[in-house]
Amino acid sequence: MANQRFPWGRTFLLGFGFLGISIIWPIFNQYIPIFLQAGNPEFEARLLAEGREIPDIIGFGLAPSLAMFIMTWDNILNMFIAPWAGAKSDRTWNRLGRRKGWILLGAPIALLAFVFIPVAQSLLAIMTFILITNFGMALFRSPTVAWLGDLFDTNNRSKANGVINLMGGVGGLLAYFGGGMLFNALGRNAPFFAGAVATIVALVTVLIFVREPRQIAVEERESDRGGVLDNVKALFANPNKSGLFVLLSILFWFMAFNALETGLSSFAVFTLGMKAGTASIYTGTMTISFILFAVPAGFFGTRYGRAPIIRIGLIGMVLLTLLGYFIIQGAVTLIIVLVLAGAAWALVNVNSLPLVYDHGDERRIGAYTGLYYFSSQLAAILGPTL
Repeated sequence: MANQRFPWGRTFLLGFGFLGISIIWPIFNQYIPIFLQAGNPEFEARLLAEGREIPDIIGFGLAPSLAMFIMTWDNILNMFIAPWAGAKSDRTWNRLGRRKGWILLGAPIALLAFVFIPVAQSLLAIMTFILITNFGMALFRSPTVAWLGDLFDTNNRSKANGVINLMGGVGGLLAYFGGGMLFNALGRNAPFFAGAVATIVALVTVLIFVREPRQIAVEERESDRGGVLDNVKALFANPNKSGLFVLLSILFWFMAFNALETGLSSFAVFTLGMKAGTASIYTGTMTISFILFAVPAGFFGTRYGRAPIIRIGLIGMVLLTLLGYFIIQGAVTLIIVLVLAGAAWALVNVNSLPLVYDHGDERRIGAYTGLYYFSSQLAAILGPTL
């Protein structure tokens, strides 16, 4: 496969799966923290003291610490479901293939709960819908992303992941800009309903056009007998600890990014006094930058090595975070920092999963995808909470 022309068309089609996934999370992370915290008297007093407008949003008035806790506790379940689903899909083969059945199982569960989040009338109800959404997403996210390992060899994975992340960036762009305009024009329900419809279209495209090579499935069914625990044990038992260190590194840099991403909308609304929809649109500038740098990041990773490119991106994120702490006072400085951060994060994110595959087992692509999401989900719990 390494000597063949790179399959751009197939890669973009595969990217629709990640596009669908990437529409949900920006809407989820952008608006739910605002719903949970809107009405908090401390925020309203601070905004009035600074002469800023109080957002016209009905919420539950929770403190930031409790809101961030609610945003993360559901990920505890996902830590175990995503690796299990990834490993299980490695050993699944039916007339649909190996991964598609998991999309058909998880997507309806996730999207049905997702559209009920903005209409929840009680804290218990919104927490329940958050949990069900994440449960459904966890069922099909690892199997969907595992196609990267199924359909591309190690020489093409960074380039392919660059294209796939570009498509994911397009999904994020639709969520941030489209969701922001819909929120301002039509209210809180509109981004969730539109996001669900767009995700359905993207996933149906994947289900129709992506073809899984059966010979890989046969090889893995015959040779891959283990499950999640077997892969964790193998990871620790391997004398070469590179795979373990890679997953630990992913844990830490996703902790930092998730803390920033989850708190960004709250910072923009309750500190800078922006409207929720406007904050979403501004956040989309980071996604534009990410899209522009996603494919180059994949090429850089292929040419110069994934680990060095990731290090450059991480250094950039650290410097921008420190800079942002001192200079962000309004929309202009926020946008400048976000645009630069999008470029730096592309260098990190695009090359992360291929780096895991480099130190994993080619026969257990789904399982190692699940371990990748185990680290990222644990980061989603620890980052915003800490």
